[in-house]
Amino acid sequence: MLQIAKHRWLPLAALALALGAPGAGIAAEQKSVAVTAIVEHPALDSVRDGIKAALEEGGYREGENLKWQYQSAQGNTGTAAQIARKFIGDRPDVIVGIATPSAQALVASTKSTPILFSAVTDPVEAQLVRNWEASGSNVSGVSDLLELDKQMALIKRVLPDAKRVGMVYNPGEANSAVVVRRLKELLPSMGMTLVEAAAPRSVDVGSAARSLVGKIDVIYTNTDNNVVSAYESLVKVGNDTRTPLIASDTDSVKRGAIAALGLDYFEHGKQTGRMVLRVLNGEKPGDIKPETSENLSLFLNPAAAERQGVTLSQELLDSAAEIIE
Repeated sequence: MLQIAKHRWLPLAALALALGAPGAGIAAEQKSVAVTAIVEHPALDSVRDGIKAALEEGGYREGENLKWQYQSAQGNTGTAAQIARKFIGDRPDVIVGIATPSAQALVASTKSTPILFSAVTDPVEAQLVRNWEASGSNVSGVSDLLELDKQMALIKRVLPDAKRVGMVYNPGEANSAVVVRRLKELLPSMGMTLVEAAAPRSVDVGSAARSLVGKIDVIYTNTDNNVVSAYESLVKVGNDTRTPLIASDTDSVKRGAIAALGLDYFEHGKQTGRMVLRVLNGEKPGDIKPETSENLSLFLNPAAAERQGVTLSQELLDSAAEIIE
């Protein structure tokens, strides 16, 4: 009887798998995605949420057929390296590094685990990939590189007489260092100059901004993670001293900048998430060209403009995608 029962069970099990009975095939379909960011702030949080939304649209849901992990390094590059080693040891199907330091930590830690970067200004400068072609390695991703001439043109639209552009940034962050270098090359051709102030830590942002007061006509902020994570301290300086703030991150307008011509970071995350889906479906990161996000939106904050001593033209207001009330 035991022998008969054994032989009867085998066809039933095979039939259950073939018919997709509840629980059948789940292990084979289960995927694991690990995501890490250098710090938590609205733009990077939006990237993370966009990635997850794209995965859900692609049929992957946490707790069902997706193991989802997320960790922030809280602004610490040493912690970013620890997270990278931990995630690589977990052997997920793909790891996403949000922002340059987290992506660099991942790429430095593995040559085999699929790695995708997101919200990285210049992946070539950051040595994540050799060029903008398919890398042939385990790395690809989506860059938030912006055309700096359009960013500076926005400053001229808001402040036609601006000559001296201040910038607070972390010299140790590759995406910020490359922006500073390119602005030094670009601004003279537009009749402007750059004045820098270093903020190696988030707690340095306010004092760095104050060091610029009286030396500049406007402060421009890129997506430097130290600066964006402490943006309120920059806004306080701008409001207290009537120093205009122009950003490249639209979330910063909601937090007190006058204007930004920037990306929708949730959509940037969804674009990254669609690349994650390609890897989950069998493509190798090294066969995928790095991408950029090109859809820019103009955000304006008239109340911030008033506090910082600026009157926005009607032409500028009419061209805004969103006006923060």
